[in-house]
Amino acid sequence: MSDELRTPDWVADAVFYQIFPERFANGDPSLDPPDVEPWGGEPTRDNFFGGDFAGIVAHLDHLTTLGVNAVYLTPIFEAETNHRYDAVDYFTVDHRLGDLDAFRRFLAAAHERGIRVVLDAVLNHCGIGHWAFRDVMAHETASRYAHWFTVTGFPVVSDPEPSYATCSGCWYLPKWHVDDPEVTRHHLDVARSWIAEGIDGWRLDVPYFVPTSFWRRFREVVKGLDEDLYIVAEEWREPDQWLTGDTADGTMNYTLRDLVLAFTADRTVDATGLADGLNTLWDRLPPPARPAMLNLLGCHDTERVLTRHGGDTDVTVLAFALLFASHGAPMLYYGDEVGMTGENDPGCRGTMEWDRERWATDVYDAVVGLSGARRDCAALRRGDQRVVALGPDLVAVVRTYEGEVAVVLVNRGGETTVDLADVGVSATGWDVRFGWGIEDGLAAPGNVRLGPGGVAVVVATDERAGGRGR
Repeated sequence: MSDELRTPDWVADAVFYQIFPERFANGDPSLDPPDVEPWGGEPTRDNFFGGDFAGIVAHLDHLTTLGVNAVYLTPIFEAETNHRYDAVDYFTVDHRLGDLDAFRRFLAAAHERGIRVVLDAVLNHCGIGHWAFRDVMAHETASRYAHWFTVTGFPVVSDPEPSYATCSGCWYLPKWHVDDPEVTRHHLDVARSWIAEGIDGWRLDVPYFVPTSFWRRFREVVKGLDEDLYIVAEEWREPDQWLTGDTADGTMNYTLRDLVLAFTADRTVDATGLADGLNTLWDRLPPPARPAMLNLLGCHDTERVLTRHGGDTDVTVLAFALLFASHGAPMLYYGDEVGMTGENDPGCRGTMEWDRERWATDVYDAVVGLSGARRDCAALRRGDQRVVALGPDLVAVVRTYEGEVAVVLVNRGGETTVDLADVGVSATGWDVRFGWGIEDGLAAPGNVRLGPGGVAVVVATDERAGGRGR
């Protein structure tokens, strides 16, 4: 039941940053594969640019400047592709990233900066080069691992149709028979092994393809080692099934993403539709899951945020304002904070842009400012949430926590003045913690003048501040 859900307290204060390791930074060229391409080239589904753990360590200060205190890494285990969702050995670091010592140096450097690290648990499928599947290919029914997979006929063939179960029909991703006791034991050993190295949690890849009974056992093992370990499920549709207290702590919040982008990028919903959608989402989530949701605008499986907004940096800032205003942990996909562009895979997986002359500095400055406002305001991290439409193009996100009230105003329309009393908050003193397109700050006590595309984060400063409940 949902009232049994217990989630790690630290996630409420987290700002996540997702890194696709092969494309973030090349810190050790000695690890580069023979066919490595120059940094900044056109990304494809097959090429390599040499990203590695040393490169991540070299740029951790970039993350701290953004206010990031948690990192989610896409797969790091030995594999054959640049995305590494085709593991060939779950207990080994991919040789192009470094070795186990390189991972340990990265983990120590991150932890020294107060940055937690969450790894990708890709346990529905492996790569066709995995040692167990290779044994099945070589020895067929005589292989002791034949029951680890679902093979429909021998010899094992991949073309024209795989003779084995796969992930979504992808020939090089054979699907594990997760219900098999030996496979279950293998997967749980993977979880234990990396937790022993000191990681802070797991993101569950395509968990809807794996029996729920396995994820219950997975949670028992993970939480049995440390209740503070975070488990977040990938879920593109309805989050409810993962929030009953026996599998994940939260999900990747694609529902929130869809609502925000419908308002900012697509303009298919107005402020009333956005407010109704966010309030409905808030109501349906179990209270312990609300701060544990992983909120995102983009990731390695979507187009870039700036691309979705047609290159309009002003409107992109509105989306980031709603991301940082919403209950749950905001997650930045590497490079979105500097205005990288690209369509969905492989376009969204380009190399990180480290040339500041090529940054969209307005987007970067806004992200830093919004993250700082959230860091300095407990209500924005931990407060209850109520969303109010103040017209077709103007929305207010109201957050309240232990007497502190924060209001985030997001205006996709023309110039307007907002009386904060209209959002149902009683206060006489306000402080602007972040402003975008507000030339005069507070036009008068309790009034905010917003320009076109303006954003304001205001916090009540007097003792009489209070919010009207829902």
